[in-house]
Amino acid sequence: MKYIVIALFSSLVVSQSTRSQEIKPNDSIVKLNTVIIAPVQQSPERMPETKGNVIFSGKKNEVIKISQITANLTTNNAREVFSRIPGVTVWENEGSGIQINVGVRGLSPNRSWELNTRQNGYDISSDVFGYPEAYYNPPLEAVESLELIRGGASLQFGPQFGGMLNYVLKRETKKEFSFETQNTTGSYNLMSSYNAIGGKVGKFSYYAYNHSRSADGWRENSQYKVRNSHVFLEYAFTEKTKISTEYTNMDYQMQQAGGLTDEQFNNNPRQSFRERNWFGTPWNVFALNFDTKINDKFSSNTKLFGLIAERNSVGFTATPNNPDAINPATNDYDNRRVDRDSYQNFGLENRNLYRYKLGNIENNLAFGIRIYKANTNRKQNGLGTTGSDFNLDIDGKYQRDLDFNTKNVALFFENQFKLTENFSATPGMRYEYINSTGSGRFGIISGNDVPFEEKEISRSKPLFGLGLEYKLGTTNIYANITQAYRPVLFSDITPPAVTDQIDPNLKDASGFNADLGYRGTFKNYLNFDFSLFYLSYNNRIGGVRQFVNNDPTEGTFLYRTNLGETINKGIEGFANLNVTRFFEVENRLGNIDLFATISFIDSRYTDFKIYSASGTAPNVVITENNLKGNRVENAPRYIHNFGIGWNKNNFSTTLQYKMSGKIYTDANNTVTPSANGVTGLLDKYNVLDLSAEYKFLKNYNLRGGINNLTDEMYATRRAGGYPGPGILPGEGRTFFLSIGAKF
Repeated sequence: MKYIVIALFSSLVVSQSTRSQEIKPNDSIVKLNTVIIAPVQQSPERMPETKGNVIFSGKKNEVIKISQITANLTTNNAREVFSRIPGVTVWENEGSGIQINVGVRGLSPNRSWELNTRQNGYDISSDVFGYPEAYYNPPLEAVESLELIRGGASLQFGPQFGGMLNYVLKRETKKEFSFETQNTTGSYNLMSSYNAIGGKVGKFSYYAYNHSRSADGWRENSQYKVRNSHVFLEYAFTEKTKISTEYTNMDYQMQQAGGLTDEQFNNNPRQSFRERNWFGTPWNVFALNFDTKINDKFSSNTKLFGLIAERNSVGFTATPNNPDAINPATNDYDNRRVDRDSYQNFGLENRNLYRYKLGNIENNLAFGIRIYKANTNRKQNGLGTTGSDFNLDIDGKYQRDLDFNTKNVALFFENQFKLTENFSATPGMRYEYINSTGSGRFGIISGNDVPFEEKEISRSKPLFGLGLEYKLGTTNIYANITQAYRPVLFSDITPPAVTDQIDPNLKDASGFNADLGYRGTFKNYLNFDFSLFYLSYNNRIGGVRQFVNNDPTEGTFLYRTNLGETINKGIEGFANLNVTRFFEVENRLGNIDLFATISFIDSRYTDFKIYSASGTAPNVVITENNLKGNRVENAPRYIHNFGIGWNKNNFSTTLQYKMSGKIYTDANNTVTPSANGVTGLLDKYNVLDLSAEYKFLKNYNLRGGINNLTDEMYATRRAGGYPGPGILPGEGRTFFLSIGAKF
């Protein structure tokens, strides 16, 4: 593999002479204006300067066209799909693909919560500000492309540090009626069926799909079944004005195999000691979209969107060194814990693009407004049944019954000033107003409700940013620096215990992203993007151990407040070399692509105080330390992907190799695994994947592949709670075989 890397990097720095052909003048030749034909972009592509009333000039971004890659789309294998985007960390704690857990640049991949996650441009997470976890993502067989815009996205899309991830769904715009089907079988009784219809009749367009999938899972106690349905309708009043509506419904039940201790993992990573743990999230997302182009200079888009959904779990949540066994006193299992969330959020986003000239050069102004309101009802610690099925019934009341509300108004603008035809500067600003409230029951003691002290946090946040871009033919140099922040989450204002307290002046995490890079295409055989990044993450929240009433004899409590800062910095690189185009043998051998994504990530605490208590009253001692210099948990030091793809006529195949470095799983950088498997260093891992597709009889296809070809035993994360404390194994070797058709 090192030779592949050398070849890719060499092709970037070795200059290529342009071939020219001399034409002798004669009377029959007419002199024409010079026409520059841009090379066809290879995946990933980059956004144009403007698209969809958004300015992308000067921002690091990638667009993955799903139809241009060969991968296991049936189970949403994020390891394969994101392999061409540098710096993406993927958590692989179960193989269903129901939830895609990705993070960038050393940020946590936990349900993609450091990203603003969208579908067709509108929000799909639980609550963008209070609980930004994405329990839903569309099936990748229904996705046309993935759009990832890094930290520079915070002005246009919202303040998340990771940027914006958008799933763009398929549409049919050429035929009056089309039908697509893809049916898959695979390891451990995998059965999947994707069926879609779509078309355009006059001014009316439509698209609908249903995706159903079930399997027993690679690990014991990891069966699941999931269904995704989607309907899209559009009416075009004119070529410049159209209105559309869409609705998505997802429902699934997933058995949670739980975590393992390191000893259990080493003995057999497929085993599970949790057969009574279940999880399910019925999800409903809807949107109304209005697009109009008033004239050649001004276009506008307005989206009205909403989400009604639930998060439901039931299980035995102790660490894996505590068995879920029959209680001799009752001759039955212990009662399980039931937690239920319900979400309702609604929003409106308006985006506009105004094109105007300064002198002879056209400039672009993007501006808009966002209004958003969300409610989360959180019920926790319900006394569930002693059974083993997915049963959410409880005895009595939930220990916790909390209501959280979020209100948000945002104004934003960016202006692309083209100082010359090749050089542009794009300053911008976003103003955010956020109001968060919480109330309800925090616990029950001796039969009496313990009220949750009503909390309200209101803040106004201006964010600023600047992007620069200089074009050099079909390449460009780009730079960007943009402020970001992470609002205080609901979990931050909810004490873990009744005795704990929250700082009434708790601040949102804040900081900025900076990029400097060089990207582009060269002569239709090279696609590349290399950059440096720097991410500052301030006001991280943690716990300060303090004495009750300043009296050591009364014990201690945990005070949650802003404690410190982390810095993530590093190098990201991508290169794709089409070997057969380079040697001009494409017609004989087809397309052979070599690609590599390189990421070196240094994520460290620069200042973060921690406190521990030892001894017993009245001789309790509180010790203060600082995590300065420690590596940030769950941030690999490197993430590399290398691959080779070949396609000729109707056959295509991709072999890819992923390398990911060691990670600490706690801020203390604990190396030796704990007895319960919750903390400890996770070793590096390397995984090999093979996928292929053959198209025949014009309308049919046959797909197949083997994931984790060498049957590597590895883990990408440890959990302290959901989906089961302990080390969570990645999947071993699995295969899939799929047949499909499109008419």
